[in-house]
Amino acid sequence: MALAAVAAAPTREIKGGELEVDGVSKLFRTRRGIVQALDNISLRVAPGGFVCLVGPSGCGKSTLLDIIAGLTRPDTGRVTADGIPVTGPDRQRLVMFQESALFPWLDTLGNVLFGLKLVPGLTRRQRIEIAMEHLRLVKLERFARANIHELSGGMRQRVALARALAPDPRVLLMDEPFSALDALTREQLYDDLQDIWHARRKTVLLVTHNVREAACLGDRVVLLSPNPGRVRATFDIDLPRPRDINDQAISGYATRITAVLKSYYAPEAVL
Repeated sequence: MALAAVAAAPTREIKGGELEVDGVSKLFRTRRGIVQALDNISLRVAPGGFVCLVGPSGCGKSTLLDIIAGLTRPDTGRVTADGIPVTGPDRQRLVMFQESALFPWLDTLGNVLFGLKLVPGLTRRQRIEIAMEHLRLVKLERFARANIHELSGGMRQRVALARALAPDPRVLLMDEPFSALDALTREQLYDDLQDIWHARRKTVLLVTHNVREAACLGDRVVLLSPNPGRVRATFDIDLPRPRDINDQAISGYATRITAVLKSYYAPEAVL
């Protein structure tokens, strides 16, 4: 794993990034009536922490992420970021989605530059320097002028990660960013994400269905139950980094987490 090279350099000082979710509930009105997606969710993510949300479909993981991002308003409760109430989107909390959501009419560099439009006061030259720095971070500097359709799925997600990191947010919110990728590509991105997290020390909140992925990446795994979504259990992952998803210790944590999931739901409901 490449982390040894990153670890040799000093990591950035953690500057903010605390998240506090306090009693958040959310209702949706559908053709079938009112559906409660979240019920009294409370959790805290410390500055520079890496927390994974796990649970079956319908437990409200993505809804909670949208509320933290400021894209959706809760019906009750509140979210604060560094003590300030979240009332809408903010460049200090950026989202990386399951699909890369890149603009096909822009090349790789252009997509990363687009994210830097959120940062005021930068010259064109400064934006290009920052964009190239982040393409180097995700190992795509040689593809700066490549068209998006020329990139593999894993490369597109690297571009999306560079675009999210370039404005230097305090919090990175990740909604199943690896689920559409093949196993080998996912494993390489697990390594890369740990490298980047170690070097940049962003607060990360990652939503996933993959229990082993959560145990590999997170310092803490939060289990949500469905109908409505509630926090059911948390696991602290006390393992040194870098972590290999195929390591026996990761498997042990994943087995324990899955056992808790199965204790709440029928086996066929556990993903």
